[in-house]
Amino acid sequence: MIRVGVPGVGVGNRPVTGGSFFSLLHLQGSLAEEFKKDGIDVKWNFFRGAGPAVNEAVANGLLDIWTHGHLPSVVGRASGLKTRLLASASRRGHAYLVVPSDSPINGVKDLRGKKVAFQKGTATQLSANRILEGHGLTERDVRSISMDTSTAMAALATKDIDAVFGGSNFLALRDQGIAKVVYTTKGDSPTYPSNSGVLAREGFINEHPDVVQRIITLAVKASAWLSDEKNRTQAFQLWAKSGTPYAIYKESQQGEDMKQNASPLLDEYAVARYKAAVADSKKFGLIRSTFDVEPWIDRRFLNRALKDLGRERFWAEWDANGKPRG
Repeated sequence: MIRVGVPGVGVGNRPVTGGSFFSLLHLQGSLAEEFKKDGIDVKWNFFRGAGPAVNEAVANGLLDIWTHGHLPSVVGRASGLKTRLLASASRRGHAYLVVPSDSPINGVKDLRGKKVAFQKGTATQLSANRILEGHGLTERDVRSISMDTSTAMAALATKDIDAVFGGSNFLALRDQGIAKVVYTTKGDSPTYPSNSGVLAREGFINEHPDVVQRIITLAVKASAWLSDEKNRTQAFQLWAKSGTPYAIYKESQQGEDMKQNASPLLDEYAVARYKAAVADSKKFGLIRSTFDVEPWIDRRFLNRALKDLGRERFWAEWDANGKPRG
């Protein structure tokens, strides 16, 4: 059995998520189909507790391969989990600051002393810390509360919290007239958005390198499919099975380079963002010890997949500043 981990759930705790090419391996059934002929079952595990819950499952030997935001990936490795980073899963994921529709809060600087929710241990916490710092605040300047997405949505609707940092799924509350967006990383500093990756246990890689290769090759195929503009409508429709409306996925991608954001490459940009995540996590007190990012990366399977599929030059390689090289 191949045990796959996903740091999140859909609306109403449904075992479906969207927003990335890796989610398409589940929604399109391609991963299960790939191994069906070998008699190997694929078990998808969706964690409401997001990144921290995935790390706990990994620590207990319950997962083989999974996707992770940059903070939980870094926390896991820094705490001693024997993981390897195999590919990028998404780039430049944006955060939104959402408040009740009648709130006097108009921006990040108004959060001082307010009850602000985000799910701790996730990529959103690191983004929140960076955003607060960029506006002259720290997490200590607000009354931070850890809440998963569904809990935070309910708390915002009942005004039990003053604000929440989260992803585009919070736009659903705006569309219902319950909340308003007072800040987003879209169009702001390029250092605020978050990246995610595909990771696996070192033991699983060593024991089943052929299986890992087939999974990463399928992931690259899914990334290339998503990168094709003619497939976007179908992708949004599939992602909407998570319960987040089609219109929100479409809006969140407006003005974005979806092809490059779906790139699986571990280029200078991806490595630089993980290095920054390590440094910032230590600075903000989210990890105790740092580690070197480059030795953590295993590009063998990605490079082989790109070569076998003829996609070696399909995605532009970015430099550390997110600019196309050459």
